[in-house]
Amino acid sequence: MASYLESYGEGEEQHAKRLRIVKWTAIIIVVAAVAGLVLYETFKNYSEEHEIQAFVNLLKNKDYQGAYAMWGCTAQTPCRDYSFDKFLEDWGPKSAHADAAAAKVGSSDTCGTGVVIPVDFKGTEPLPLWIDRGTRTIGFSPDPECQKKRWRFGDFFRSLFHKESVLVAG
Repeated sequence: MASYLESYGEGEEQHAKRLRIVKWTAIIIVVAAVAGLVLYETFKNYSEEHEIQAFVNLLKNKDYQGAYAMWGCTAQTPCRDYSFDKFLEDWGPKSAHADAAAAKVGSSDTCGTGVVIPVDFKGTEPLPLWIDRGTRTIGFSPDPECQKKRWRFGDFFRSLFHKESVLVAG
């Protein structure tokens, strides 16, 4: 039988190994949680942003009937308060939004049952559009962004990776 001093310190190496495993497991869990949060905030409205980009592409290709259909208005189910003639006034070749090739889709803002996405047409103020998550129809948003208090992690992360140059008048 070995004496107490002969076996002293035998378990220290296993204890240190266990501590390293616990430490690295905790670090991996925290990094995965942060990466998951960043990915969620970046891509949570991806399909809605894609819908708005498809709408802008239809305008760019002058497919006004297709773009009008994205508003939930078709020949079979016309919109009572938004006729195709009114749609052409707002989006057609003689409108302020005629240059769809220069349009830029802004960052989305989740708001209840839908998403507000501003579209910036050259020479005009950004136009906030609303997409209903349930019906996937597009419409005008009453507000440029949702009227609620919230963290803006998505804007923060987008600002890190999507830098735009700012011109300063001199």
